[in-house]
Amino acid sequence: MMYNTIMNKNDTNRYYIAIAIVVALFIGIVIGNINITQLGNNMPALPLPEVSDGQRGELGIDKNINEKTIDQYLGRADSVYRDMRMLEDPANYEAIDGDRYLSGLVEGFEVVPFPYLTNVIGLPEAVGSTYTGKVLFSQNDKGEYIANYEESMRILEELFPKDKKIFLMCGGGGYAGLTKSMLVKLGWDSTQIYVVGGYWYYDGEHNIQIKQGEGDKISYSFWKIPYHIIDFDKLTEKKND
Repeated sequence: MMYNTIMNKNDTNRYYIAIAIVVALFIGIVIGNINITQLGNNMPALPLPEVSDGQRGELGIDKNINEKTIDQYLGRADSVYRDMRMLEDPANYEAIDGDRYLSGLVEGFEVVPFPYLTNVIGLPEAVGSTYTGKVLFSQNDKGEYIANYEESMRILEELFPKDKKIFLMCGGGGYAGLTKSMLVKLGWDSTQIYVVGGYWYYDGEHNIQIKQGEGDKISYSFWKIPYHIIDFDKLTEKKND
């Protein structure tokens, strides 16, 4: 009788120990999931896009998230970062104290040249003309964007996901502003897109220097750049009426 009682008590103890282990494991999993979720969502809320005053506002550059503050908003899991410059732009941006070459970029930004998306309209007279080759969309006299290829919209949606916040930069802010205008006309939510402005005015801590050397010894480490290639020869031309 004593033996059975001891055995029953031992069985009961083992039962409660087993329950305690299961509960501990469950709590650990829950806490782990909460921590993972918190890490993924531990991002400050973004202010709504607000256009700057004056000439910067004409380019669509944001008042709150711009070259001076972008470091605070880098690395967000809910966002994509796009630099809209060409590696070497045919336009003479040196005429307005800029740089036709992509001499550097902000860490986390990926390059998608705006002149490959659509024909560029409205450049300052001093810089002349930019790239005039094949583009994903042509803009007609009504300001409408017409797809030139069957894949044009799909490419645009993959490069600029509609379910993400989109941060746009370029050299001086013009290509970035034109990109936002284009996306909004094609159905993107304007409140999800921020025109950060121009790399030429960035002095933060996340600069990736592409231009090397001085004078006759200047070179460009373009291999450092996360660059999205649009191979027009592999696309299917769309027959528009």
